Amino acid sequence: MVVLNRVDDNPERRMTIVEHLAELRTRILWSLGSLVLATALAAVFVSQILEVLRRPLGDLLAAQTANGQPAVVLITTEPTEAFGVFIKVALLSGLILSFPMHIYQTVMFVAPGLLPHEKRLLYTFLPFATASFLAGVIFGYFILLPPAIQFLLTFGVDYQIAQPYIKVSSYIDLVVRLLLWIGVAFETPIFMLILGRLGILRYAQISRFRKYAIVGAWVAAALITPTFDPVNQTLVALPLMVLFEIGAQLVRLFGKR
Repeated sequence: MVVLNRVDDNPERRMTIVEHLAELRTRILWSLGSLVLATALAAVFVSQILEVLRRPLGDLLAAQTANGQPAVVLITTEPTEAFGVFIKVALLSGLILSFPMHIYQTVMFVAPGLLPHEKRLLYTFLPFATASFLAGVIFGYFILLPPAIQFLLTFGVDYQIAQPYIKVSSYIDLVVRLLLWIGVAFETPIFMLILGRLGILRYAQISRFRKYAIVGAWVAAALITPTFDPVNQTLVALPLMVLFEIGAQLVRLFGKR
């Protein structure tokens, strides 16, 4: 029977493919179970979560235009849209709540195949990776979203293009996508440091490609931000460049020589 090596406290221990698949099934079932429970819990608080997601609109929801019309109105245009938003918010919130369990199950599945020093590296940096993601979400919510939403929703009124009646599903998709990618972007220093500790990434390589990283930060900012104005793109590009430089210095100080 085909076997795969498994590095653990007993170097002679080997796992068959069937055992690997059985373990993978167990990990997936635990992850799905935690997701279902967390989603059910989040469904109870969807109204409160939606209120938090609407806050970047600020005073726009209560403001009025010169002709007495509401400045911004969130609407539904399909019979199933409100229900779809409810399910999406509950599911995404459940995914966030159950994120630690997903990480734990992933680590428990891959850890037996890692060398001891790789295991220590993985266990050490997992909390920092989670903290970095949360820091990115907080940055996006408090720093990036308010000016971006303000620009997008007042542009049509200021230039008398159209009165903004925004589909609530479109607004939620925009907010979630922006926060998600900003959170992922904030993982950059941790990811670079892990590669540096493993000897895959060297500071000399980073120095050679720094100028390309700067261009990449602006390209990523253009993809992440929902607007084309330079102010909001700068709000994303500058932190990305700073995060890259932090990662570069971490590799210089703590990367494998």
